[in-house]
Amino acid sequence: MSSPFTDLDRPPLSPRSLERALVTPGSLWTRVEVVAETASTNADVNAAVAKGVPEGLIVVAEQQTAGRGRRDRQWVSPPRAGLTLSVLLRPGRPDREHEWRTLSPATFAWLPLLAGVALREAIERVAEVEATLKWPNDLLVNDRKCAGILAEVSGDAVVLGIGLNVTTRAEELPETTGLPATSLRVAGAAVTDRDPLLRALLRGFGSWYAGWREAGGDAEMSGLLAAYRRGCSTIGRQVRVLLPAGETITGEATEVDGAGQLVVRTADGTVHQVSAGDVLHVR
Repeated sequence: MSSPFTDLDRPPLSPRSLERALVTPGSLWTRVEVVAETASTNADVNAAVAKGVPEGLIVVAEQQTAGRGRRDRQWVSPPRAGLTLSVLLRPGRPDREHEWRTLSPATFAWLPLLAGVALREAIERVAEVEATLKWPNDLLVNDRKCAGILAEVSGDAVVLGIGLNVTTRAEELPETTGLPATSLRVAGAAVTDRDPLLRALLRGFGSWYAGWREAGGDAEMSGLLAAYRRGCSTIGRQVRVLLPAGETITGEATEVDGAGQLVVRTADGTVHQVSAGDVLHVR
């Protein structure tokens, strides 16, 4: 592995300073781990779930060698060129410190959408780049994929992974079968320092998560539904949706509903509520 100081555009993250900034009284976050290399941060956090580690663990990898997205697609990034992290959430347990009650598993589908809202806000505020959300798990910049989100449910826990291309150069971007990839650097971001981006993302996530938990997982009451709709570029587009069973739906994405489902109206007027699927924006 190359030294973390050989590329001055890609300095290493400081776990100590991140922990001081994020693990504070009343915060969601309880521990920050920064590892030089791992196969998958989601796998690492899933292992922590099995050991009974409490909510609030953050694992960040400077390089991930076997990262994956939805449908087991590979997520590749050069060392320290992006933010690759996973967090441990336990919405299925009550939290006496924060006075949060147990949430129904039916509400967990909102967590990747919540992460998308927090990520978009952090990028627009810190990097000064316009971004949109493609339902259910992608962040787009200039209609190109800049980040992906993967949520995995394990009992009362949810492991939420985020991969964001930050300083990846044009020639380093992976070839894709779907949307072409981009990075904040390629998009001309004002700031590509990963430290303030990560802090803004996790503070924003913690704030949205707290509001969502306090509202009993009600996305509309917490303001999350409105925020997601504002940032979602899928709404109002013609889309083709590949469902998990292999069926395809083509029509107009009219809204994201209170359950986090994408509502698609086909040409014959049939309305479909899609809870999971791969979405292609049709130009």
